[in-house]
Amino acid sequence: MSIFYVIIGLVLLVLGGEFLVRASIGLSFKLHITKMVIGMTVVSFATSAPELLVSLQAALDGSPAIAINNVIGSNIANIGLVLGITAIIGPIVVSKDFYKLNWPVMMLFSVVLYYFLWNDNLLTQLEGVFLLIGLAIFLFVLIKSARNEDVVVEEVDDALVSVGYSKIVFWLLIGVLALYFGSEFLVKGAKDIAQNLGVSEGVISITMIAIGTSVPELAASVIAAVKGEKAISLGNLIGSNIFNIASVLGITALIKQIPVTEAQILSRDIFWMLGFSAVLIPLVFMPKKYVLSRFKGMFIFLGYVIFIYLVFKTTV
Repeated sequence: MSIFYVIIGLVLLVLGGEFLVRASIGLSFKLHITKMVIGMTVVSFATSAPELLVSLQAALDGSPAIAINNVIGSNIANIGLVLGITAIIGPIVVSKDFYKLNWPVMMLFSVVLYYFLWNDNLLTQLEGVFLLIGLAIFLFVLIKSARNEDVVVEEVDDALVSVGYSKIVFWLLIGVLALYFGSEFLVKGAKDIAQNLGVSEGVISITMIAIGTSVPELAASVIAAVKGEKAISLGNLIGSNIFNIASVLGITALIKQIPVTEAQILSRDIFWMLGFSAVLIPLVFMPKKYVLSRFKGMFIFLGYVIFIYLVFKTTV
């Protein structure tokens, strides 16, 4: 029954996220927001909604380890799983905005998150506000730089320009309900599985939940890569990691402070997140600049496999 809850929860989160993205883009067009701003802000916020609902639900249900490791695991999976497999299928060309802005900001937020958690084993409301202010500054700089340079942004479906308000409200309603119940089922199922397997909730969230919430992005990237289309923008993927830390944990902490209840979060898990983030720079510049080759993709993916193996090995 626990597996059923997890599967249903993930399906609802995927559907809810998709409807919320459509509704958000449609509403943004109605409000005459430019396509560039929609791609950089609205889409990013909407696609982080599943992680936000899961973390918020977990925090309110008294499972802070799920709330934290949901984000840490998702950030690791974005690089190790999604980016690794996509690069194996076909080399990825890296744009300059990756190392000029996106990567440094991602590393900054990652280190700041580590400090906040390490400092007092707690992510407080004030620290949540700090993360959100940092995100607002990042978005301001990102939009300003995009107007002056050729910066890659999230693709936006132009067909949503003509969508009526009734359909937008309908999509929004479905999205919100699916995300709410999806997060309820997923958190309940994850807690039950952890109890049945005798492992911690943090282990389930950094592996099963993180992989599950990354499957839609992985599937889309793999399909695009196989078809020979633009598979993925590294900048957008890194942007997703920034949003996960700043908006998901920022908003969750603002509503309810998040304590660190499992020691491995600070002794192991967050260092893997920092490691996967840091290793991108040497991979992008060596030996062939601005290209993530198949070999580099295999290296990243192998690192992710080792990470998953060690997580379960050290808990058995």
